[in-house]
Amino acid sequence: MEENNNIYPIFDRMLSRSDKESLLGQKGIMVWFTGLSGSGKSTVAIALERELHKRGILCRILDGDNIRSGINNNLGFTEADRIENIRRIAEVSKLFVDTGIVTIAAFISPNNDIRKMAADIIGKDDFIEVYVNTPLEVCEQRDVKGLYARARKGEVKNFTGISAPFEAPENPALTLDTSVLSLEESVNRLLNLILPLIKNNK
Repeated sequence: MEENNNIYPIFDRMLSRSDKESLLGQKGIMVWFTGLSGSGKSTVAIALERELHKRGILCRILDGDNIRSGINNNLGFTEADRIENIRRIAEVSKLFVDTGIVTIAAFISPNNDIRKMAADIIGKDDFIEVYVNTPLEVCEQRDVKGLYARARKGEVKNFTGISAPFEAPENPALTLDTSVLSLEESVNRLLNLILPLIKNNK
């Protein structure tokens, strides 16, 4: 038994999260955007990343385009696949957050259970939920990818807002309606919320 006392798991010798955060001069957090397709999640996320970058804050955006084409390219849009999609995203996000990176996710993540799972994996203290509450009719008017039109025709199954439900967050840290707020106004509200949490000491 005494011999085992000299064996240490590898993670005991790895640098800690606080080491990484000290190096970067920032705290890692997860900014999780949820909302309907076309609500403005990705647009706001990209603008937020640019503003944080200008302030010397290291960020990483995760969204459907860079996740579903790579790590989750074997998943569809059934309920089970949607859950697995978010689970993998949360696990990857946790790695970024633990490295001191401000991680920004823009996913429909259509119900409270799925978002709670993500928050539990990442850590509730690090999880900032932002609800992009743009009305369905506005999202449908935008229909950037033509998905709503196809969903209305029945060509796209399990489409959130049309043939699958969206459950509004119960207690988001911030709610934004991009049909009312300009992009600048949305980002400023986010910065007011996020910057004090990052505690950038650079």
